[in-house]
Amino acid sequence: MQIKNLKLTSAALTRSLILFILLLLLSLWLFGFHAFNAYLIEKKHSMSTLTAGLQKRIDTYRFVTDQLYDLSLATNGGPKDNDGTSLKETRLRPDVFYVDKPHKKTDALIFGVHDAATLSIAADMSAYLDILWGSEGNTYSLYYLNGADNSLTLISTQPLRDTATRFEDSYISALIKSRRTEMLQQANILDQRESFSPLRKLRLQNDYYFTQRFIFNQPGHLATIMAVDLPIGDLIPLNMARANFSLVASDDADMDTDSAEAGNGDADRDNTQRVTSHIKGSTLEIGTRLVDAPLKLLYLVPLTSLTVDLLRNNLWPVVIPLLLIALSIFGIYLIRQHFLRPRENMALALRSRQILSEEVIANLPLGLLVYDFSSNNLVASNKIADHLLPHLSLQKIANLAQAHQGIIQATVNNEVYEIRMFKSRLSPDTYLFQLLDHDKEVLVNKKLQQAQQELNKNHQARRTILTNFQHELNQPLMEITTLLDGLLHAEAEEKRLRLMFNLKTEVGRLGALFDNLRLLTQLELQDWRPKQEAFSLSALVDELLAERMPALNQKGLSLFNHYRLPFNQQHTGDREAVKKILSLLLDYSIISTQYGKIVLSVDQDPSRPDTVILSLSDTGNGIDAKELANLQQPFVTQAQKDHYQRGSGLSWFLCNQLARKMGGNLDIHSKIDIGTRYRVRLTLPYVDITQQDDNEKILGGTVAMLDIANEEIQEIISDMLQQWGVECIHPEEHTLVQEHDLLLTDDPSHLEDFAILVQSNESGITPLTPCRLKVNYNLAASLLDAMLQLMELRLAQTDIIPPDESEAAGAADDPAALLSGDYLPLFVETVPVDIKRLYTEAESGDLPALAQTAHRLKGVFAMLNLLPGKLLCETLEQHIKQAIIDNDNSKIGNDIRQIDVFVIKLLQHAR
Repeated sequence: MQIKNLKLTSAALTRSLILFILLLLLSLWLFGFHAFNAYLIEKKHSMSTLTAGLQKRIDTYRFVTDQLYDLSLATNGGPKDNDGTSLKETRLRPDVFYVDKPHKKTDALIFGVHDAATLSIAADMSAYLDILWGSEGNTYSLYYLNGADNSLTLISTQPLRDTATRFEDSYISALIKSRRTEMLQQANILDQRESFSPLRKLRLQNDYYFTQRFIFNQPGHLATIMAVDLPIGDLIPLNMARANFSLVASDDADMDTDSAEAGNGDADRDNTQRVTSHIKGSTLEIGTRLVDAPLKLLYLVPLTSLTVDLLRNNLWPVVIPLLLIALSIFGIYLIRQHFLRPRENMALALRSRQILSEEVIANLPLGLLVYDFSSNNLVASNKIADHLLPHLSLQKIANLAQAHQGIIQATVNNEVYEIRMFKSRLSPDTYLFQLLDHDKEVLVNKKLQQAQQELNKNHQARRTILTNFQHELNQPLMEITTLLDGLLHAEAEEKRLRLMFNLKTEVGRLGALFDNLRLLTQLELQDWRPKQEAFSLSALVDELLAERMPALNQKGLSLFNHYRLPFNQQHTGDREAVKKILSLLLDYSIISTQYGKIVLSVDQDPSRPDTVILSLSDTGNGIDAKELANLQQPFVTQAQKDHYQRGSGLSWFLCNQLARKMGGNLDIHSKIDIGTRYRVRLTLPYVDITQQDDNEKILGGTVAMLDIANEEIQEIISDMLQQWGVECIHPEEHTLVQEHDLLLTDDPSHLEDFAILVQSNESGITPLTPCRLKVNYNLAASLLDAMLQLMELRLAQTDIIPPDESEAAGAADDPAALLSGDYLPLFVETVPVDIKRLYTEAESGDLPALAQTAHRLKGVFAMLNLLPGKLLCETLEQHIKQAIIDNDNSKIGNDIRQIDVFVIKLLQHAR
């Protein structure tokens, strides 16, 4: 009977049966898991109880053996029993003796030649064990290897006299030999006082035992060894097969394994034992370690026997779900074979499929029509085909297509179409035509090719960027690894200091790279905003140039700082961002410049008063077009590097992004082998200072003579002095004497009192004499402080020292007066020789010898009270120490030349 209008269809019924089968399988699996878990827990509890009893038995016989050993030491005199009667022994074999005693719970045999004391010890031990083993029903045996006479005593609960009479034919022969061998091997192990044997089976009984061996050392004798055979049959539960037990030695690896399994939840914990279980191959291994013995008790169950045992004990709970599963599978088969019938709504499903086909044909991106030539009937078509159908002769197209493998091209309304024809398999006169706009397809293909080319370019650029970034990141890491390895093996303190300095530098560069990446990430995520705070741009430039001075001196580059803004002018903006831009550009310029100069200019845009223009020019290698791509995208190409440091492919892109955030931009113009010019425009409004005191004329009324040969340096210093109100004069050949307060010169030979030596390799103010200073002409703050110091010193001397005393002091400080008399010949003979030695040692790079010579010259100048020479030697010593650490010898040659000029002038005045 067919059920109509039934909501529960055959598919739903089939799914329900499949779900029921899955539930049965799940329940079967859960039941098996529960049965296995119950079996495992039972065995673990049994193993825990068995281990506790085994540990208690081991502890007991540790005490017993100690008592027996003490008893053997206390035995003296002849062989007598406890009641005073003499002991007797019966010779059973040539080297086998049976001890006669009244109590027969234990029998005692002595193997080998022995003395009376050994017989007495055997009797006493047998009497002691009669009491201990009197109530025991298991077989116990004690082996005593006497270190005094090398005899072996066997005491056992087994009857030994009957078996000993046929000693050579019994199993005791092999047993005694094996025990003696084991005990002698135990005596050779010096660091092990106690040992255990694996489980052994008694020959005549279905019981297992293990041997516990003890070694006792006596001064002047061989070691005494006791071994006890301890049965375990009375401890094993009846439901556990004795043959499946195994006793193995436990080591640290086992302990670690147990700890790991306990952490994973595979071990049961109690107060004393921890039982573990795991599957090893085709065997379930349940093991536990003894608490106070280096042993591990294992119970090995084959998985096949375990499975058979579980199935035998749980037969019906397994058979019933399997029977239900079989019935469900049979029901699915019946449903699919007998209850699937055509339904009344099949016409509706067919109509739905036809509508779906029409929708697919209508939405195709090409023209499609199906035509039956037998009835000249259009079966199906879409809008594109309907639009082209009046202009097509289908019969002619079909004939041409059959002659050209079913593909032709036709022109319709000046448009080229590719027409493909397919013959129907159902009706031989029905054909399917596909009309494809060829021009549109060509255009689409071109676009796809262009898109694929752009995609390939993007992939190549991404690979290049990642490769360059990896290279830039790996370089400092490799340097740090090399320096750490050298630091670990360095023995000299100077080398360690140099390596630590280099390591600090590399770590700083790596930290700067990560800081730049962090800043770039903030810029890309729009999380960074420039701070608006007032700061001094002049102080920022001075600070940056002072920090980069070691790198400039290391490569011998000249730096010229043209700061054309007022020094006391404050600007509003992000000070750290401006410093980051300048530092990155200056570092890259130093790296790309091998020799020559670097010029930094700070100007104001005439058309926009709130815009500052920072220009940086160098005479370096130049930058090619590929490297300039790093301005638009970081890490496109590898950055330049020199012998001392490496450039970063991130620098220009980060500077450009920061400049854009601050309302400006970065332009780079370069020519190969000529140099590069960086131009940064930043919006930095200046702070209105009209209401502040006019203090820029801080040196007003001061007259300074500029004896500077370099015109660019003279221009820089003149601009600075004019802002400070200093009147500048220049030396004239026709004028012998020109009145001035201070002298600024770049020639050390032109120095005089109250003079400043301007150079480009100083990071601060260096005193040559109390009235002579050396300053970097690029640092405005340092030059101003030096001029203020000399002016204060000049004013103090003018106010305090009377004219007569001043003349006397001048005479006392005259070098010619100091070298007059007996000191001149000594000075002429020693000092010029040391000056030549300074040049020689500096050229050879022998810095320790150079330091000793400089120290000796300093002592000569100090003895003659020549303070300028002493100060020059001290400066030379400082630069020598710095050269040892930084490996920079650029300042040493200049110091030697200054000392040489000073000595030449002294000799000229003295003569």
